[in-house]
Amino acid sequence: MRLPIKVHHARLGREGFRVIRPGAVLPNAVLLDHDRWLDMYVDETAAAAVGGLWLLAARSPRSLIHLPLRANAWPFDEPRPGFGAKLDLVLMHHSLQFAPSRWKELRGKLDAGRPTTAGLPEAARPAPDFLHRHHRENRDLFHQHLHAETLFMTGSAKVFRDTAKRFLDVARHGPGAPSPYYERFHIYDGVLGNAREITVEYAASWA
Repeated sequence: MRLPIKVHHARLGREGFRVIRPGAVLPNAVLLDHDRWLDMYVDETAAAAVGGLWLLAARSPRSLIHLPLRANAWPFDEPRPGFGAKLDLVLMHHSLQFAPSRWKELRGKLDAGRPTTAGLPEAARPAPDFLHRHHRENRDLFHQHLHAETLFMTGSAKVFRDTAKRFLDVARHGPGAPSPYYERFHIYDGVLGNAREITVEYAASWA
């Protein structure tokens, strides 16, 4: 799998940071905050790209993966009542220990970026491991933080790798599905720690 990306750098004091963004704008993707849960709408291209970035987060523990989504259009003719605020998304390995409160400053200092291509393995659907996922010692969990209109998804390489297939399945099965196709990060999946549920739904039409 070949994924076009753009690599940015910035410094905060003595610390240097690398931020990876999609190589091209993903206009048909939007992340919505409903307070108690989150919804993400994507078309086929965006779903495949987000799945690739999810895989990249699994193998890039020293980078922040940034998906600028707030400026994108709604996936419908007009916002529906109670749709909530639009958010950007940052994927981050827990070992980086970057404080989300520093994000706005870092974002404002990023350079123009360098286009490149990341080579990624095809995502495989992991065998169910319910005993591990629901064991109290399970550390392969997502945690979320919200800052500067950005949702931070922090987790281990394993949890990013194991859940990337959900986006790739939306890209594969969404077009032509007889009813709206979606995948869900559910509270009972054993992949969410201090994190809200996320529904990822294929949307064919956009404003």
